[in-house]
Amino acid sequence: MVRNSLAALAAAAVIAAFPFAKDASAETRVTFKSAKSGTSYYQMAVQIAEAMKAGTDGAVIVTVEESQGSVQNVKEAANRSGNYVFTTPPALAQAAIAGKGQFEPKDPAFDKLRSLFPIPFLTMHYVVRADSGVTDFAGLAGKSFIIGKGSFGASEAEKNFETFGVAGKVNLVDVELGSAVPALKNGQVDGFATAGSYPAPNVIEAAAGTGVRLLSMTDEQVAATGRTRLVIPAGTYPGIDEDTVTTSLPVGAYTTSDMDEETAYQLTKTFWERKAAMAQDNPWWGGVAPAMLETLGATLHPGALKYYKEAGFDIPGGLM
Repeated sequence: MVRNSLAALAAAAVIAAFPFAKDASAETRVTFKSAKSGTSYYQMAVQIAEAMKAGTDGAVIVTVEESQGSVQNVKEAANRSGNYVFTTPPALAQAAIAGKGQFEPKDPAFDKLRSLFPIPFLTMHYVVRADSGVTDFAGLAGKSFIIGKGSFGASEAEKNFETFGVAGKVNLVDVELGSAVPALKNGQVDGFATAGSYPAPNVIEAAAGTGVRLLSMTDEQVAATGRTRLVIPAGTYPGIDEDTVTTSLPVGAYTTSDMDEETAYQLTKTFWERKAAMAQDNPWWGGVAPAMLETLGATLHPGALKYYKEAGFDIPGGLM
């Protein structure tokens, strides 16, 4: 009897010390809506899932879902309940909350969107075959090009072609972005546009065994896009030995107020604590810094806010 009592007390002490510890039958399940398979953001989601499992000793299990783009991710948040996490540029989260643009008329369900943490920024890549003869955006006139459908990269490329004066002159091939690399390698198209944090897996794949070039923007073109200037360093991709000037867009991980505080706390805490380990495998994580919190643009989930206060982060006033 005494032994049983002591065992019970010991178990209670463990639970008190580690309130989030759970057995396998009580693990917390999280759905992570990311991007199309083959993109850097899908790979990031897989890495986050692995980090969560390792960082919580299996107490939090993240299942990654492929998506057709950031707009879909946000729109699904209106109808998802429980532990739904998704990635999107902050501008889309803000548009949904305000009921503007693609989210008109306003849906009150979007008022439940909450921020968790920033992830590597979206970087525009314009990839062309080296033997296409294309060296700048004007050279895309008359060429076959894939931009995909429904993603930020597709809409951004289309907008930039208009800004750069080549809209209607580029032969846009109506296929999914997943078909771009084989089509490029087989000579069926001259190039493709993709948005992802560099180094992007599909660009690495395109450059492997095939001569490719990344189109670089002039400072005037960067200014005309209204986006943030970013330089992809020489040597990032095989065969590309000079810097590439392009544009980028902040991206964050979000959830909804339906998620419980403890789960949001553990997700946020584990992300920051495992970030250095993730960066050892993929350099893009090294660029994520606490200062990037200011880009999130939506109120922090109370669980995330709890972690940031405990960790001593500077929290922008607009996120509380």
